[in-house]
Amino acid sequence: MEQQFIKEQKKLFQKIDLNNHVDPSQIEYIAGADLAYWKVNEKEYAVCCIVIIDYKSKKIVEEKYAVDEVKIPYIPGCLAFREIPLVLKTVDKLECVPDVYVFDGNGYLHPRHMGLAAHAGILLDKPSIGIAKTYYKISDEEYIQPANEPFAYRDIIINNEIYGRVVRTHKDVKPVFVSIGNKINMDITMEIVKEMTEKESYIPIPTRYADIMTHKIRKQQKMNRV
Repeated sequence: MEQQFIKEQKKLFQKIDLNNHVDPSQIEYIAGADLAYWKVNEKEYAVCCIVIIDYKSKKIVEEKYAVDEVKIPYIPGCLAFREIPLVLKTVDKLECVPDVYVFDGNGYLHPRHMGLAAHAGILLDKPSIGIAKTYYKISDEEYIQPANEPFAYRDIIINNEIYGRVVRTHKDVKPVFVSIGNKINMDITMEIVKEMTEKESYIPIPTRYADIMTHKIRKQQKMNRV
């Protein structure tokens, strides 16, 4: 299974669009997506939540989720294959059409540049961004801490290529790990990250709201399935 997934990732990479297709002044809706897992009687379940936000007002305009049993095992470097089915199922429920998707996870910052943000962005044919809360170490490369000031950053360079960026969104907070997914570049990604980060949290609001929703739905589902 792992070798088949890797083969598919390499084929998908041929379709990635590294050119920018986003004008921030024209963004109307931005979507945040996150997943959460739990087990009941040895069965594993997951929920995918997508929260759509009005880019200018920062208000939530739509929330959708999908729940299902997860049968694909966790394989390092192939996590997207566990998550894509639920992502697509949730996207199908959306009434608003987001201009950009932001995923709680990685995009280009991946051994084969196929983290969830890139994988989903290609399948959806939409601009996408990955924002991870933890560092995915590739080739034993450590990251360099950015300065302790708002939006200080350091590029994550592996084999002379920029895979992503470690960004400190506020002073005295831990950093997040930002990478492009599809149809966007790092400069525009950073502009969006700055615009979507509020004082209340170091995590930009699209994935912050999606994360909050996943915890809520997971709690409800666990109670319903006991």
